[in-house]
Amino acid sequence: MAYNCQVPEQQTVTLLLQQWRDGDRSAFDRLFSMVYKELRRMAGAYLRQEPSGHTLQPTALVHEAYLRMAGNQEPDFEDRAHFFGVSARVMRQILVDHARSRSAEKRGGGNASIPLEEGTTFAAGQAATVLALDEALQALEKQDPQKSQILEMRFFAGMTAEDSAAVLGLSVHQVNRQMRLARAWLRKEMAAVVGN
Repeated sequence: MAYNCQVPEQQTVTLLLQQWRDGDRSAFDRLFSMVYKELRRMAGAYLRQEPSGHTLQPTALVHEAYLRMAGNQEPDFEDRAHFFGVSARVMRQILVDHARSRSAEKRGGGNASIPLEEGTTFAAGQAATVLALDEALQALEKQDPQKSQILEMRFFAGMTAEDSAAVLGLSVHQVNRQMRLARAWLRKEMAAVVGN
């Protein structure tokens, strides 16, 4: 389930982002309370796409995203759509960091972990998949940043073509076309990783 960028509270969210940018740290708390359910739906949409066996919960992912975003000393969000685009990136980074931690543990690298919430772990195979996906997105970002961002929004935030179009200022048709090309590239890239 994806969120809708065109809701009546859009102006309120943009105002709170402006207040936060102007130094009102409490504005972020008010903003987060307002968009929490949408962020949780985004996290849930991504986690539902993952193989069964993981125990990472959407709430844990959203709370970690909150901590990372609240710590931003120089927030620079343009509007509600931009905020959700950045949220997708933050969630991606959390999942990648967590997957790296799980891979390190699997290789005997110690017990270092990201403290999301009790009982929030990836299955070993999922950690490898998240890392491979992140690596592929990094490669795509060097070739075509927009396609990489569209895939990131889809896979890590569960955003629809309409949501991505609003964030990127593109038409839905353009996003769908870019998505088809990006997915074809990603399938080829991931097949090469899995084949090794």
